[in-house]
Amino acid sequence: MKEILREIGMIARALDSISNIEFKEFDLTKGQYLYVVRICENPGIIQEKLAEMIKVDRTTAARAISKLEINGFIEKKNDQHNKKIKKLFPTERGKKVYPFIKRENEYSNNVALEGFSESEIEVIFTLLQRVRKNVEKDWDTVKKGNKRNY
Repeated sequence: MKEILREIGMIARALDSISNIEFKEFDLTKGQYLYVVRICENPGIIQEKLAEMIKVDRTTAARAISKLEINGFIEKKNDQHNKKIKKLFPTERGKKVYPFIKRENEYSNNVALEGFSESEIEVIFTLLQRVRKNVEKDWDTVKKGNKRNY
């Protein structure tokens, strides 16, 4: 069997490493840019939903969110109806860095897909969505404290 997940992992780590280096000038480290993007695209999102979207555990998300709040990229606001719920919003600083992060993402997409036809890109996208959905089932199972059978 081809080592598809190794290839995906190498691509993800290379792009993450590039992003971490390039976003260092904005004081964004270790994947924090992912949180900024998702919060800018989903203002008012709650922490649990954000963690699920990024596919990290709640502790990892809480740590990143806390650092982003301390560094002025995001802010937490109480929900109007339920004071226990904290909603996440980008600050002016977060909104300011967002276009740069988006440009980097578009550039990386263009580099990664260079030489592919539109139909090939559509096939890759569709197949990767299927892979993600397959993996999400196990991610959800393990996240709930269960073990996978292999």
